[in-house]
Amino acid sequence: MTHTVDTTPRDESRAPDSSRQDAGHELETEATEPEAIDSVLDAPVRGGKRSDVVVARTDVEWLGRYLLGSWAEVRLGARELTARPELQRIEGLGVDEHRARVFEQLKLLVENGQVHRAFPKSVGGEDDHGGNIAGFEELVTADPSLQIKSGVQWGLFGAAVLHLGTAYHHETFLPGIMSLEVPGAFAMTETGHGSDVAAIGTTATYDEATQEFVIHTPFRGAWKDYLGNAAVHGTAAVLFAQLITKGVDHGVHAFYVPLRDAATNEFLPGIGGEDDGLKGGLNGIDNGRLHFDQVRIPRANLLNRYGDVAEDGTYSSPIQSPGRRFFTMLGTLVQGRVSLDGASVAAAKIALTIAITYGNERRQFTAGSDTDEEVLLDYQLHQKRLIPKLATTYAASFAHEQLLTKFDQVFSGAADTDADRQDLETLAAALKPLSTWHALETLQEAREACGGAGFLAENRLVGLRADLDVYATFEGDNHVLLQLVAKRLLSDYSRRFAKADFGVLARYVVEQAADKTVNGSGLRSLAQTVADFGSTARSVGQLRDASAQRQLLTDRVETMVAEVAGALRPASKLSQKAAADLFNAHQAQIIEAARAHAELLQWEAFTEAVDGATGSASGMDDGTRVVLTWLRDLFGLGLVEKHLAWYLMNGRLSPKRAQAVGRYTERLAARLRPHAQDLVSAFGYGPEHIRAAIATGAEKARQTEARDYYRAQRASGTAPTPEKKPKPAKSR
Repeated sequence: MTHTVDTTPRDESRAPDSSRQDAGHELETEATEPEAIDSVLDAPVRGGKRSDVVVARTDVEWLGRYLLGSWAEVRLGARELTARPELQRIEGLGVDEHRARVFEQLKLLVENGQVHRAFPKSVGGEDDHGGNIAGFEELVTADPSLQIKSGVQWGLFGAAVLHLGTAYHHETFLPGIMSLEVPGAFAMTETGHGSDVAAIGTTATYDEATQEFVIHTPFRGAWKDYLGNAAVHGTAAVLFAQLITKGVDHGVHAFYVPLRDAATNEFLPGIGGEDDGLKGGLNGIDNGRLHFDQVRIPRANLLNRYGDVAEDGTYSSPIQSPGRRFFTMLGTLVQGRVSLDGASVAAAKIALTIAITYGNERRQFTAGSDTDEEVLLDYQLHQKRLIPKLATTYAASFAHEQLLTKFDQVFSGAADTDADRQDLETLAAALKPLSTWHALETLQEAREACGGAGFLAENRLVGLRADLDVYATFEGDNHVLLQLVAKRLLSDYSRRFAKADFGVLARYVVEQAADKTVNGSGLRSLAQTVADFGSTARSVGQLRDASAQRQLLTDRVETMVAEVAGALRPASKLSQKAAADLFNAHQAQIIEAARAHAELLQWEAFTEAVDGATGSASGMDDGTRVVLTWLRDLFGLGLVEKHLAWYLMNGRLSPKRAQAVGRYTERLAARLRPHAQDLVSAFGYGPEHIRAAIATGAEKARQTEARDYYRAQRASGTAPTPEKKPKPAKSR
């Protein structure tokens, strides 16, 4: 029988009285609940080689390579670049100085050539779409302002010309964009319309007499706003406006619009703007507003891949449906969401590396010793705060690798059907909200877990938290993106029954009713009502099974989607106002269903990385697999614990098993505690990337000095006698 045990040696920085991890430990008849759960954790783990004992250990070097993913060399090259001091943020710079520094850093990126990966070989690029995003994401470790400003220049401004323009635009505009000779803005968002791009107010009206488009912002709310490069550096923009020709509005299209005189940096006639000023973060970026008063541009400046206007004003498009055309144009820009997903995961990794390293070195209170204070990470609450965040970060990392692979397949043309693009857009819209919210929550928890030291700018957590705050609304507000996911889920659900006859629908209703009846006492396939009469070990032993976790998470998604679909079914027969009211009444349920779907995607990605074809072919050793399996279980059961009220109210878990979930996640966190440092070390970020004094030796030096001082006092007999005498130990 194969047992998994944790025999990780404890180093001197860890408290001496932590949980037992002895091999071959047998439970006594009157086993405590923690011991019962520990026995479950020491049970066989599928996928390991058959042997007497599998030692839980983390092969840090191997895991580090595994986490780098398909574009490992690109990531390593980018990290080598971000290790250079001239590319790193200097804390405390004023807004003007920070903006100037970041702009100079863009020139270093051009010299390095990394920013050209996604552009065509015909203009000096490499046609490497996945590698481009992988390298770009790593810039967050240097300075999020640098990452986002480079994203504006090459990932938005340049990518819009690339994906929405044709050969003329590529040859005419891309060389200047790639070399930074033409810094540019991505002018989509307006003060009055952010997420609702289809309703923007700026117009581009075609004048047949002069063969020009006339760009105009008819009211204050139509000003282009929050645009990187608009306040100072931008000399051109890709501008989105309603295309009007022959009196017909053909919807939103993109135009290349010069903004400033390159020699004087003054706005061109008819163009004006304002500086957005000091922001909550990302102050190395010159965000600003633009407005246009009857500004004329040549007809050829319409980026016409998906819609064109002839000299006589006739409009044509290869996509006849205005709605489909609009979403196709916006879909080509999905790389922004993909890159924010990856950058957020990287920021969470940095935060956890800081907080867990500090928690492994910082000592506080003499709970279990008269001489040595306890290491923070040995406290259960500290483990509960940080280790589940570590599990979620691993899940988000593996999910991002799948998203990046899908992105590369679509944009390289390897898998570029309409269905592939829809899947990519849905996947990006699902994962970006979860990863950006997770990064913010992790940065805040890490900050608090580091106490006052975490609030110092030198330890980076507050700066990263401020800079990443806007990621929750960048490239689409997170709630709006989840609505897009929910609509796709509802569309897929309704398609299943679009051609169903009465018999099919009747059977479905009967199955649903039966499901409700049986699930009233728990998860049907696991015979939960029987199992729950047994021990805690039996109860959680079934929950730790991957198939059980999958069923719990999948059932929640399917049930929520079915309930929302049923509630919205009457909408097709209602007036527009009544249908909108019905949708609005269920908006919270819609968002929650989409979030549940995204969480399932992350769990599936984690499971694939450990147990699936990817994990099986990776060369993962048994000890590392054990640790990652525990981490995956912590993530999966953490989701069940997070939504425990739903599982109880819907009869998916009995009260006894629901109680076991929380106890099990606590024991998992304790079991993972000795491996926490290895798991963050595997992220592969060195001191030059972390750049936080408390995580790069300063705290460890202070603690060592203090312990040596008190040890020397005790040894010399010069230590003062405490007023309060310690209680003598009780004899046994």
